[in-house]
Amino acid sequence: MFAAGFNLLAIVIFPLSVAATIGKGIVVPGVVDSQIVFGALTGAILWNLLTWYYGLPSSSSHALIGGMVGSTIVKVGASGLVGSGILKAVLFIFISPILGFFLGSGMMLMVAWTFRRSTPSRIDKWFRNLQLFSAGAYSLGHGGNDAQKTIGIIWMLLIANGYASQDAVMPPYWIVFICYIAIALGTLFGGWKIVKTMGQKITKLKPVGGFCAEAGGAMTLFLASYLGIPVSTTHTITGAIVGVGSTRRASSVHWGVAGNIIWAWIFTIPASAFIAGVMYWLCDLLVNL
Repeated sequence: MFAAGFNLLAIVIFPLSVAATIGKGIVVPGVVDSQIVFGALTGAILWNLLTWYYGLPSSSSHALIGGMVGSTIVKVGASGLVGSGILKAVLFIFISPILGFFLGSGMMLMVAWTFRRSTPSRIDKWFRNLQLFSAGAYSLGHGGNDAQKTIGIIWMLLIANGYASQDAVMPPYWIVFICYIAIALGTLFGGWKIVKTMGQKITKLKPVGGFCAEAGGAMTLFLASYLGIPVSTTHTITGAIVGVGSTRRASSVHWGVAGNIIWAWIFTIPASAFIAGVMYWLCDLLVNL
């Protein structure tokens, strides 16, 4: 409930820069139609369900981008894609976890040095409370980046069907509201397999480590959201958790679990693009029967 509340609070904090990137910066607006959006969403949803079933924290953001790319290529080829927008998203596949890693490990080293004369029990007590602030900040970043991807998709669909102007600076506010409500409800009710993977299987986290990972991840998400770059909140927090674990010793990180997560990242865009392309083709076939 705490995290979901901060997901929703992000509606009044972040500009709609990420929504604009998704809505207009991945696929040329004039190319988009309902079938492209259907293919993109289907590709992303099926890939997300598969990785959720196996408890792999893959990126719904990159699944969505992969789906849009796959549908568009089947319809008109690569000419329908906005290269600069895709390049930014692909670059941040690597930048966001690396930035999370360095910020998380940097925070951990700074805290360890600052509180080096304190007893472990006192540090544990302090950071159990401080972790509420870092968890709230990370949840704000999650809501501010992830909710806007859905806003961008619906905005794109409205433009394609003539219900919104292509020159509009802002989507209709009802879209913004329902998308933030949706991500808050998703946080509230789902994802426990992913929670267990992130919280228990990558490395053993104490409250101080949780604080540092969340704070480092939150800083990364804030930066990306203000720059209008749709990043993976999953990639970001994974990098931060690995960074925190590695400050103790390399063996503190379960590298096998981390490796499985990385393979899921690598396959996300091509797998969701392939599924989306097939779904677009089937939809087009049915429409033209």
